Amino acid sequence: MSEKDYDLFVIGAGSGGVRAARIAASFGARVAIAEDRYMGGTCVNVGCVPKKLYVYASEFGKAFEDAQGFGWDSSKPAFDWATLRDNKKTEISRLNAIYRKMLKGASADVIDGRARIVNANTVAVGEREYSAGKILIATGGWPHIPEFPGSELAITSNEVFDLEHFPERLVIVGGGYIAVEFAGIFNGLGSRVTQLYRGPLFLRGFDADIRAHAAREIAKTGVDLRFEVNVESITRGADGLELELTDGTRLTADAVLYATGRKPHLDGLGLEQVGVKLTEFGTIAVDEHFQTDEPGIFALGDVTGGMELTPVALAESMAFARRQFGEAGQQVDYDFIPTAVFCQPNIGTVGFTEEQARAKFGHIRLFKATFRPMKHTISGRDEHTFMKLIVDKASDRVVGLHMMGPDAGEIVQGMAIALRAGATKALFDTTIGIHPTAAEEFVTMREPWHED
Repeated sequence: MSEKDYDLFVIGAGSGGVRAARIAASFGARVAIAEDRYMGGTCVNVGCVPKKLYVYASEFGKAFEDAQGFGWDSSKPAFDWATLRDNKKTEISRLNAIYRKMLKGASADVIDGRARIVNANTVAVGEREYSAGKILIATGGWPHIPEFPGSELAITSNEVFDLEHFPERLVIVGGGYIAVEFAGIFNGLGSRVTQLYRGPLFLRGFDADIRAHAAREIAKTGVDLRFEVNVESITRGADGLELELTDGTRLTADAVLYATGRKPHLDGLGLEQVGVKLTEFGTIAVDEHFQTDEPGIFALGDVTGGMELTPVALAESMAFARRQFGEAGQQVDYDFIPTAVFCQPNIGTVGFTEEQARAKFGHIRLFKATFRPMKHTISGRDEHTFMKLIVDKASDRVVGLHMMGPDAGEIVQGMAIALRAGATKALFDTTIGIHPTAAEEFVTMREPWHED
């Protein structure tokens, strides 16, 4: 190892940074990791974890109503925002402590404070400088609100979990998965939610059928979806926040949540001191081994502009640490990475969309199914599950699998293994289903909906 203070200095203690630090330390590297905000990064503190907890909370309201059809004769209890918020804080504090304990157990030094790069082998935190053989940037992303009259009155996903008062009227601006998830959360908790998106249909990048089905199902839940409209201005009025929209209409809200995108969290990092280059999108440019244009400085996770998913950052961090300090392992394979959107009902997806599959494989076969979940034949809830398989006609390989319905994320996780293994439609067809489940539909769709 080098004579410097550390072999690896990690900037950012989010999912990717913490995993890289722990794996590198396990190979005997002397590691330090600096964090100026909270252990665990976005996912633990203002992302995946609190979001999923709030999704659970929001689903109880519908469940109480569903129960009446099954003989449970009881009134819907009142919801207390402060209880959810404060219990969430307790759980996040517990996780923060676990992350710190894991790093200590791996013999990695945790340095509290915002790190800045002095040169290719030196990092400063406060007034103290540290030398390092390698520097890893894993500072993640940060919510971005565009500037317009009154934009300072809007909040982001960073603040929405900890609002002092529950927003009875909430406007959400954005069409990505974060906006869609929060629309479902607050609608389920009892807010009157309006979601605005400047495009013709939200969830850009997902399969077109999933997007259309999601719009129908989410509208049924009571979310006021308004497409091809944006906010002109926000002002504070006597009855709340007054929004003027591009279509000439006005809205009044208790809170306005902007979920219109995230940018790399690079402020004050000192990149101007070294040869780290940025892409046209403002992300850090790296090669397949996460190397920047500055020898000795690396970057991974959301800050590089790839798939902004915690498991991807974890995979990248393990590949980085093994290559730099252990035995060179496999590179990260970005094909057939499954993901879920925790809207209501959930979306799960893996592989190619129909449009992508046509472009890559040419002729394809499509299999689709839409049905009412068995539970709701008695609950009376007007909700429908949608499933879709995309098959490469030449090889019979299933190259895309998409679902919107209860437990879609749980179901698609297992299906992702099959797709990565190259499963054909014939294999799906000869697999015995588990009855009665929704998942069995994926192995019982026999007749193509469409065949090129």
